[in-house]
Amino acid sequence: MIDKRLWMAIPLASVLALGGCSTTNPQAGDTQRNNTATGAGIGAAVGAVAGLLSGDSTASRRDRAAIGAAVGAAAGGGIGYYMDRQEQQLRERLQGTGIGVDRQGNDIVLNMPNQVTFGVDSSELSGEARQALNDVTAVLRQYPETRITVAGYTDSTGAEAYNQQLSERRAAAVGDYLVQGGVESQRLSRVGYGESRPVASNDTEQGRARNRRVEVIVTPIQQQ
Repeated sequence: MIDKRLWMAIPLASVLALGGCSTTNPQAGDTQRNNTATGAGIGAAVGAVAGLLSGDSTASRRDRAAIGAAVGAAAGGGIGYYMDRQEQQLRERLQGTGIGVDRQGNDIVLNMPNQVTFGVDSSELSGEARQALNDVTAVLRQYPETRITVAGYTDSTGAEAYNQQLSERRAAAVGDYLVQGGVESQRLSRVGYGESRPVASNDTEQGRARNRRVEVIVTPIQQQ
């Protein structure tokens, strides 16, 4: 059985680790600090437990718990901070373009509505979309430790098989443009979901407009 004093080392080590990686960035604001603290806290807990289980003696396990917490906190906080900085730059560059930037955990989701990306029944990128994607590409190239998934969606108007193909063509068009701009192809995957994943009702024009979209999901490599 593990000595009770060892379990006391976990919160102490976590506190020390959090303090050690609490570097703030005044430009990133509260979001950066909160996400960094969250990542650091999770990393600290995991690292502390791993350290506890790896030592040969009570003193050894206590020391390893503290070290594991510090290393885990640094790693966890680093991912959050890395994605925070990327999110900030994407928000700044895409402001006013009509493209939404949504944070989901450590993932960043760019929502590209159809009205700013493609014409009706088309997979040809509009000039407005190309300009916005130039900014997206510039940011993605600065943060290579991420994977990018480009997902296409349609509303339910028309044949299901045709909608599936259209969503795939639109995802491919966005993905290909990112690669042409310098994003490494091995970082990127393209997928079409057709009409299968609506975010609004297809019974209204407003709902159908929301469902016609392309999403660019940016995920940290360390998380996978």
